Amino acid sequence: MQTSLRGIAKRAAANPGQRFGDLYGLLNERNLHWCLRRVNRKAAPGVDGVDYATYAKDAEANIGELAAVLKEKRYRARLVRRHYIPKGNGKRRPLGIPVVADKVVQTGAAEILMAIYESDFLDCSHGYRRGRGPRSAALQLGATFQRGRYRWVVDADIKGFFDNIDHDWMIRMLEERIDDRAFLGLIRKWLKAGILEEDGQVVNPTTGTPQGGIVSAVLANIYLHYALDLWFEKVVKPQCRGDACMMRYADDFVSCFQLADDAHRFHASLGPRLAKFHLTLSAEKTKLLRFTRFETKGGNTFNFLGFEYRWETSRKGNPLLRLFTSKDKYRQALRGLKIWLRTNRCKMPVSSLLNKLTLKLRGHYNYYGVCGNSPRLWSYYHEVVKLLFKWLNRRSQRKSYNWEGFMEMLKYFNIPRPRIIAYWD
Repeated sequence: MQTSLRGIAKRAAANPGQRFGDLYGLLNERNLHWCLRRVNRKAAPGVDGVDYATYAKDAEANIGELAAVLKEKRYRARLVRRHYIPKGNGKRRPLGIPVVADKVVQTGAAEILMAIYESDFLDCSHGYRRGRGPRSAALQLGATFQRGRYRWVVDADIKGFFDNIDHDWMIRMLEERIDDRAFLGLIRKWLKAGILEEDGQVVNPTTGTPQGGIVSAVLANIYLHYALDLWFEKVVKPQCRGDACMMRYADDFVSCFQLADDAHRFHASLGPRLAKFHLTLSAEKTKLLRFTRFETKGGNTFNFLGFEYRWETSRKGNPLLRLFTSKDKYRQALRGLKIWLRTNRCKMPVSSLLNKLTLKLRGHYNYYGVCGNSPRLWSYYHEVVKLLFKWLNRRSQRKSYNWEGFMEMLKYFNIPRPRIIAYWD
């Protein structure tokens, strides 16, 4: 599989107009075993209740049967189990969980698609690509402002993006690079697969792709590559009199402009452009604002990928762009940690609780530990320490720790303190 993928990627990069055939044949028994090893072993089971460990116990038989079904064109996508997770604003995010067999086939298809399209994706696209992520996109945007001449920002968000991807447009986009009816038929089956809701109702979607599905991420990236990225690069930028750039992670993107006229023209044309592909901008999350280094006091701010962008003044008196943990994400992180401590303070031994807390803090620092964000990191750390002190002392009717003993315990368990680990180049 890896050798085939390298060959596909090499040909795709050398010939941007080539259409690839005979991709369906790569989903054979040998390659499906390779795909099974790449499936997340801790993921929740699908509608059949079979998890990875159960499926992998008899991998030879299961993969052999799956390969035969694919070869004989008898493959049918199973129902996708819907699961909702809470969002910070009180809403819930819908996730789709396929069965393990579908995950295996989707893994193979996703790897093939990424091999073809990786060379096509523009540098502004950071979502679901190897070696890139939300933090790299946030840092690159910060460096762009610090070194560029941008004064205007269009901060945009697409409303219900994963639920509104048009299936016909999706297939038309894939046909630009793929000439394999059987492979495209697989994609269409996953797009049309029924969704089993938590209340037992089965929904047959006419648009969208389940967020959380293995192949959904790369399909979403391909969709916005054609609908947004290429349009901005080939149509919007040549029409601008000043500098212009865009940074996108999945359906969350920010566009920067040097001149106000260019920003207003893009803002006016963005909605109609997305409407062509049956997408709608979120009115409450999309805004045009002035964002310039010459307004370091009381100037506008905006959020992108969990960071708040703000112009301030350095110690030498020069304008300096700083990234802070956004206020919503800060409050959401503390609220989640409070609930976790309150729920687990009596269920887990103190040592296990503190080891888990260490992992949570390191995860927070690994993402938000960017240059300039020290004040919010230390504020988060101190609030976490106060919450921990409060809830550990509520494990019983008697107070368990005084402050001195509590601080000694933190040192003993080596609870990590904030540190900056990421800088823009």
